[in-house]
Amino acid sequence: MSQPSLSRAWSVTFAGTGINLALGVLYTWSVFAKALIDQYGWTKTESSLPYTLACVVFALCMVPAGRWLDRSGPRVVATVAAFLCGAGMIVAGLSQSVGLVTVGFGLLVGAAMGFGYAAPTPAAVKWFQPHKKGQIAGLVVAGFGLASVYIAPMTNYFMKTFGVSKTFFIEGVIFFVVILVLAQVLSFPPAQNFVPFGGPPPASTAKAAATYSKRDYTPGEMLRTPQFYQLWLMFCFAASAGLLIIGHLAKISQIQGGINWGFVLVAVLAVANAGGRILAGFLSDRLGRTNTMLLVFSIQAINMFAFASYSSAPLLLLGSILTGLAYGSLLSLFPSATFDFFGLKNSGVNYGLVFTAWGAASLIGPIIAGRVADATGGYGASYIISGVLLVIAALITFITKAPQPVAAQKAVQS
Repeated sequence: MSQPSLSRAWSVTFAGTGINLALGVLYTWSVFAKALIDQYGWTKTESSLPYTLACVVFALCMVPAGRWLDRSGPRVVATVAAFLCGAGMIVAGLSQSVGLVTVGFGLLVGAAMGFGYAAPTPAAVKWFQPHKKGQIAGLVVAGFGLASVYIAPMTNYFMKTFGVSKTFFIEGVIFFVVILVLAQVLSFPPAQNFVPFGGPPPASTAKAAATYSKRDYTPGEMLRTPQFYQLWLMFCFAASAGLLIIGHLAKISQIQGGINWGFVLVAVLAVANAGGRILAGFLSDRLGRTNTMLLVFSIQAINMFAFASYSSAPLLLLGSILTGLAYGSLLSLFPSATFDFFGLKNSGVNYGLVFTAWGAASLIGPIIAGRVADATGGYGASYIISGVLLVIAALITFITKAPQPVAAQKAVQS
């Protein structure tokens, strides 16, 4: 079989970025929530239900989506995501009821995110040499973080022009078409006689590359390693801090800084979120995954311990940027580390299992913050809790190394 062109590899990578640019509507939910409260009279709790369910379903669907991806390839999985996303947005627009919007956005669009997010990253990284995994994964997932930069103003415009229900319809059609078209570009490289692109690793990355696993783990084998649980805990603890700030930033800025334009900080955080995904991917290819994780966790821990003192617009801006960079970094570090540790053959389902940590984090950080704010009128205690969890995650990096195959362990012992 002839070697495909490098442009084919890059087309898969950027098609994945484009799919994530559509699925990133999740990070724009606050715009929908405000309209549902103002126009439909929903309570704040009711307006959070579709978002919360979407996060949980997103994480849960990553596991079956990953298994299907490993068996059938990325094109079919992403195509299913297109239909789920379009149908979910349309269902959400059929009624003003909490139940139907929650089913549409929370269940169907949440499932679309799980299937659509599972497909592009493993597909793209298989086209490139192992020392490019972080960079490629960062580029693909950057789309999800950057999406709210354009979806938020687009949604705002549609709502003012057409109302909430028609906005769900219009965006449902747009996202369906975009994801469907780009899904057809996705593919795995040939199984036989294919040489991944990227050339040999430069000296600066050779040391990091030497830590990669030399075998492909099945999901069952992965679940029997301590490294899986180390990655899971670090991902959960670190992501909960980012999701806390993302979910409450507009209210935080109002309480602590007395400003009512928190949406600007949300947009800034989104840009930093996307930038962190690319930057961490680039750095981790050179410094190693766990070294980069230690750096990220340490910076975010300091940021969280200091967040209660951010009482002016410049300080809140700084906190938003640091949060976005740190949170975004996780979404390229953990797929890359999963591929390094457990191989690429079962990468879809293996990362799906690791990604359940993000689903758990979505239930921890934002909910703790909400309860603390309801009880005390501020977020101070929740910052401290998140900071402590980040310190624990940083400590775990010191004992986290790629698993050694049994043969390698015997060789070391002999």
